[in-house]
Amino acid sequence: MTHWIDLDGVVNMRDLGGLPTLSGGRTRDGRLVRSDNLQDLTRADVQRLVGEVGVTDVIDLRTDVERDLTGPGPLTQTSLAHHHLSFIAEDRHPGAARSTADSGKDALLLSEGDPDRGSSGFWTRHYLGYLHQRPDSVAGALDVIADSRGGAVVHCAAGKDRTGTVTAMALSVAGVPDEEIIADYAASGERIRQIIDRLVDVEPYKWGLQGRSLDEQTPQPETMEMILRTLEDEHGGATGWLRQHGWDDERLDRLRARLTG
Repeated sequence: MTHWIDLDGVVNMRDLGGLPTLSGGRTRDGRLVRSDNLQDLTRADVQRLVGEVGVTDVIDLRTDVERDLTGPGPLTQTSLAHHHLSFIAEDRHPGAARSTADSGKDALLLSEGDPDRGSSGFWTRHYLGYLHQRPDSVAGALDVIADSRGGAVVHCAAGKDRTGTVTAMALSVAGVPDEEIIADYAASGERIRQIIDRLVDVEPYKWGLQGRSLDEQTPQPETMEMILRTLEDEHGGATGWLRQHGWDDERLDRLRARLTG
């Protein structure tokens, strides 16, 4: 069952608590929340996230251009800890010139010259690109989740691609079965119309969305299935990938315990 968190200012937020684990337990409520852009939260939304859900950390996976164009969101006016971990390789070089149009296409993974765009293979290649091009941000986001005092909310623009990659890795380390991770990834498709409607007229996303098919942005279960299979075959799963990027058993146990203990 999908634990949607319905607020006025977002359309794709859900709590990843209550998912079964291979050890027979369940993930804890309020420990990991995934979301689309948090710029439009109302005062009541903020009060609910902080007071009721118990969020203490915000993990923002957007690029510098996205953040600059949309401006500071209401959560920046709170005492919550904010962590900016861009998944786009070009953000390694803050001085590099990036057009608004290119930044919007990068953020939403829309390539004009790719005839395969919108397919599960297209999305799989790009998600694996996050792991190859920005392992620092992927591992960094998981580190924040492991160390958060309360709940951690992970978000990007739509809350399905960059966010979906991080949450899939976290749930895999926690021992959630692949079929549950795949189902959670695909759940964003239930609200894809609302997600796109929220972004289609907003800089920089409109450059990648206007005039495009809704199907191109709809998450397919096969995409996450391929991601998890590739992780297992090439790295020994999400835990193996993290070990290859400096994590030891203590850090893995800390993340696992944070989500299930």
